[in-house]
Amino acid sequence: MKKLSALAAAQVAILALSAAVAAPALAQNKVTRIIVSFAPGGPVDAVARTMADQLGKELGRSVIIENKPGANGAIGAQEVLRSAPDGSTIWITSVGAAAINPALYPKLQYSMDTDFAPVSLVVNNDELFVVHPNNPAKTAKDFIEASKKGKGAAMASSGIGSIPHLAIEQLADATGANLLHVPYKGAAPAITDLMGGQVDGFFGDVPGLIGHVKAGRLKPLGMASKKRHPVLPEVPTLEEQGLKGVDTNNWYAFFVSAKTPAAVIAELNKATRAALTDKTVSDKLLAMGAEPAPSTPQELAAVQKQDAAKWAALIKAKNIKDDQ
Repeated sequence: MKKLSALAAAQVAILALSAAVAAPALAQNKVTRIIVSFAPGGPVDAVARTMADQLGKELGRSVIIENKPGANGAIGAQEVLRSAPDGSTIWITSVGAAAINPALYPKLQYSMDTDFAPVSLVVNNDELFVVHPNNPAKTAKDFIEASKKGKGAAMASSGIGSIPHLAIEQLADATGANLLHVPYKGAAPAITDLMGGQVDGFFGDVPGLIGHVKAGRLKPLGMASKKRHPVLPEVPTLEEQGLKGVDTNNWYAFFVSAKTPAAVIAELNKATRAALTDKTVSDKLLAMGAEPAPSTPQELAAVQKQDAAKWAALIKAKNIKDDQ
């Protein structure tokens, strides 16, 4: 009986060891931080907070949001790189810091190729072209034709090198429109001046504009995308209006330190995809104008590299320089 007990004890020990080995890679971490590269209240912050609770349930731990705004996302990026590469710190960023900054800032302090590993796309955010409700243009094509005939049109952006700025450049190239770029320090003041009549038009993320559009404070003229937006199905794409070449998806995505183990990245990806396909989460994201877009790490890597090359070519062709 003693020998049998010893054998049983050995089997229990082996099973316990196997369970420990098979345990989730993140089991030792009780809290996961999502680092948002922008101030509280903005669309990236709203997306992160919308999915945080469900992501925590999928991971089996608490998920908290920390805002680290500044330097076009570079401060948030550095916070992630200073943290332990164990998956307990995730960077959520828009396309700017991940695919535009490398071409815009020659002395950028991080490299997307060597410092970060992709986890998953989170949402897609194609740009919406809006004007003041009193603007006589009924379509984007009307707006372009008016700019050619008159003294031109002043187009606001959220900053030099931002997606709204690059959308303006694409629109000018595609149509020959007479557009004056007016950069602001963020989308909020640009939208305020558009509603006040100081500028004529603006490209922006749907989540930041949907409330103004639904309230009638802004008039949508077109989506800079391949297809119509599910929350604004009545708004045609620019391509439908014969204005091709304006393709500006300001996606948001999760990245972690490149030193993070592959097993941990796989676990984070699985949890992210599950959170984004949860009906409550996806419905809330769609209601705010953000389209859930879960992906594999490989798919995010391909999108990041493709967009980095696309925006670098435009920045070089237009000789766009940062204003810092």
